[in-house]
Order: sequence, then C-alpha cells, then structure tokens
Amino acid sequence: MFQQEALIDEMAKLRKFALRLTKNAHNAEDLLQSTMLRALEKKDHFESGTNLFSWTSKMMFNLFVSGYRQKKKFETQYDPAPYIDQMSVQPSQEASVDLITVNDNMRHLSPEHREVLLLISTQGMSYEETSKVLEIPVGTVRSRLNRARSHLQVILNPIPACYASSASHFSQIGAAA
Repeated sequence: MFQQEALIDEMAKLRKFALRLTKNAHNAEDLLQSTMLRALEKKDHFESGTNLFSWTSKMMFNLFVSGYRQKKKFETQYDPAPYIDQMSVQPSQEASVDLITVNDNMRHLSPEHREVLLLISTQGMSYEETSKVLEIPVGTVRSRLNRARSHLQVILNPIPACYASSASHFSQIGAAA
C-alpha cells in the first residue's frame, strides 16, 4: 500500500508520460485522471518497497492501449462520418434559382447575342466553332459575346438609383473632355 502524497508526488512524471503517449494535452489529462483513479482503487495491490512510478506508469500504459483498441474497434468500424461525407451533395436550390434567373433574363438579349452566348457558354463551343456554325467572322463572335455578357450583367446586377445619377454625370464629364 502507498500513501496518497506519494502518488501526488508522481503526478508530474505521469503527466509527462501521458503527454508522450497521447500527444494531446486534453487527452493526457484524461489519461492521468483515469490512472490516478485506478491507482487509488487498486492501492491494495501495490507491493511496498517497489517503484510507485513504474507501477502507475504500467497502469497508465495499459489504460492507454485499452482505450486505443476500443477507439480503433468501435469508432472507426461504426463511424458513419466518412460514408456520409462521400454521399453528401451540395444543395442545388441556389444554383437552380440562379439558372432560372439567368434564363429568364436572357430573353432581353437580341437573338444574335443570345445565340452566341448559348453556343459558347452552355454548349462549350470555341470561338472558331461558333464562327463556323453561325457563318460569321471570329471577331464578330467575340464582339457579340462581349456585348451579350455585358448586357446580361447589367440586367442581373442593375446599378442602384443612387449610383446611376453619378455614373451618368461621370459619363457626361468624359464626353465633354
């Protein structure tokens, strides 16, 4: 049997040992507390004259290994998190609403601009392919695409009224210069 003061004296070394085992301060404190409790429960089994640190550190190691085995067996085998992560999908509502909004506002574009925008943006055609399909020069395709995107951007993100007056004011200044 040992005195509780002797066990308290060993706490600093046991804490270091627990930290080396767990590599985490919180888990080390939990392991230390479990070891101290187990040592107090089993103090009748301690043989006087033997090394208290060796006895408690062996107890700590056994607790650590038992905990590790249990964690490995139950948490990884039946942990649904990896399966849920693989099966989860992002919500599509926002993308669907954006797509509907863009689609509705594309009717405000001219047929030429809409056609170029659809071929390049949704069909994934290159400028050259679009040029051949529409039988127009590549420069015209680029120009129409730029205008279609700009016009659609203005439709989707209109300038607030408070900024519209200053924007027109600056365009008038630029025109006068």
